[in-house]
Amino acid sequence: MVKDPVCLMEISPRTATAMITHDGRSYYFCSENCKQRFQAQPDLFLKKTLGMRLSIGVMGSASLDESQQASDKAYALGKAIAKRNFNLITGACSGLPYDCARGAQSAGGMSIGISPGLSLDEHIHKYLAPADAFDVLIYTGSGLMGREVTNIRSSDMVIILGGRSGTLGEFAIAFDEGKLIGVLQGSGGITDHIPDIVKSFGQKDTGARL
Repeated sequence: MVKDPVCLMEISPRTATAMITHDGRSYYFCSENCKQRFQAQPDLFLKKTLGMRLSIGVMGSASLDESQQASDKAYALGKAIAKRNFNLITGACSGLPYDCARGAQSAGGMSIGISPGLSLDEHIHKYLAPADAFDVLIYTGSGLMGREVTNIRSSDMVIILGGRSGTLGEFAIAFDEGKLIGVLQGSGGITDHIPDIVKSFGQKDTGARL
């Protein structure tokens, strides 16, 4: 349960009448009236309860041969996430997610990496993954495939950029988990094919929004 910051009523996020983000945090409301009062004078109510900071998961190609255009887009995305005061979650890998993590870090954002390894040593030497663009590394020990589920479930929203089969797997998990999904256009890889992939799902309704 969470508290409506205006009337302090305990409500379930699932049944809340409204939700907004303010300074990177989510706030849920029991009524449109409470939401409007909050929007009119947020500082009056922020001291009563602190919303949860939203986490944006960015999933994409770990390849080191992506185009400079895709790399620049990923870096800019990381900066934009940080400037909205959202947490960034990536698979703590190289490639486009790493560029995104560097962008977030350059803007003073919180960068969280979900590692497939058991330890920093395994993260660096077994998976040959970077460790210098993260404020927090979480060691899952679940390998590359197992790590994907943790990535998605830890994210309030998922953004796909570039990528191949691994990123496609993360997209499929996010879709089946009913996530809000963004696609960074112009980043190449599977992002060019996602609209057709979703069409092929037919009437399957998981609650996911693209």
